[in-house]
Amino acid sequence: MEASGFQRINIEKVSTPCYIVSEDALISNLRILKTVKERTGCKILLATKAFSMYSTFPLIRKYLDGTCASSLNEAKLGYEEFKGEVHTFAPAYSESDFKQITKYSDHIVFNSMNQWDKYKSKLAKSKNLKGKKIDAGIRINPEYSEIKVDLYNPCAEFSRMGMTVDKLEGQDLSGINGIHFHAMCQQNSDTLKHILEAFEEKFGKYIKQMKWVNFGGGHHITRPDYDVDLLCELIINFKKKYGVEVYLEPGEAVALNTGVLVASVLDIVENKKKIAVLDTSAEAHMPDVLAMPYTPEIIGAKSAGKDKYDYRLAGVTCLAGDVIGDYSFPSELKIGQKLIFLDMAIYTMVKNTTFNGINLPSIYLHTKGKLKIIKKFGYPDFKSRI
Repeated sequence: MEASGFQRINIEKVSTPCYIVSEDALISNLRILKTVKERTGCKILLATKAFSMYSTFPLIRKYLDGTCASSLNEAKLGYEEFKGEVHTFAPAYSESDFKQITKYSDHIVFNSMNQWDKYKSKLAKSKNLKGKKIDAGIRINPEYSEIKVDLYNPCAEFSRMGMTVDKLEGQDLSGINGIHFHAMCQQNSDTLKHILEAFEEKFGKYIKQMKWVNFGGGHHITRPDYDVDLLCELIINFKKKYGVEVYLEPGEAVALNTGVLVASVLDIVENKKKIAVLDTSAEAHMPDVLAMPYTPEIIGAKSAGKDKYDYRLAGVTCLAGDVIGDYSFPSELKIGQKLIFLDMAIYTMVKNTTFNGINLPSIYLHTKGKLKIIKKFGYPDFKSRI
């Protein structure tokens, strides 16, 4: 949804801080993803590590095939609430978790031959709660990536994610049905083209032994400048060449630009510059602002120095570095004024914390022209996590 779309939402009565997710914006993204499915015959999964707002799952499953999970809890959530395919990958599985994961998963992807050897006999004897045998996959590392931030690069030097080709050589892959790789982050399909070239060069001899190949996540398919035609061409050609089913598991692309975080100005202090203290927090409510790092866009604001009044926006926690960024506004901020941070549906609700005991933001869904409260948080949520 464009910023103007969120401006049309009446935020005056919402309690802050809060996330607001637009159903219309979500549908717009889902239609694009469905078009990719229809053109290529691939399957697309929602990566719940990016967006787990399960009240939207009944809508999303009208367009997508299932979810991918990185833990027992995500696998169980996908099984119970999405009711589609569940694909699970973790760098390693504990025995207690693995026993439960087999109940909920359709595919389980292993990160190493050690893990495969440890669990393959148990997997062979297992059926999930749907009564079906579970497909096993192996994650590989193509040792090629164009991600510039190592924190988000699963193919960075010394990565623990996936097997390099030398470690796969000579291994018995009997019982392995698929190959999974993940080498992208917020990137276009030209990057996927380069990754597939590296993947095929190194692992081509293994692909025809498989039923499916999972191209992982990081595909920014719903971004306005994304080359959907190239993506479709790559998938169609790959399927034709190898005779395998292809999966994609985007997270951001599903909920990109579908949500905002609304916050209020609690106070304004001065220390060589004006600092607006908000009732939200970069550390607790939008952690990628500090981890990436990046400065989120705000409706009606510009970069510092680009308008009449400059402010540093800071969080309400006691962390000294809980700073959201420096902004410029056309008029002076007032205590009590509400600010709308854009693109806050992804990697926010799933990563936020109750650091300092501050409440988690409430969650609203904007549907059929109205705001529907999904969840409010309070002291029990803080206490129960400790």
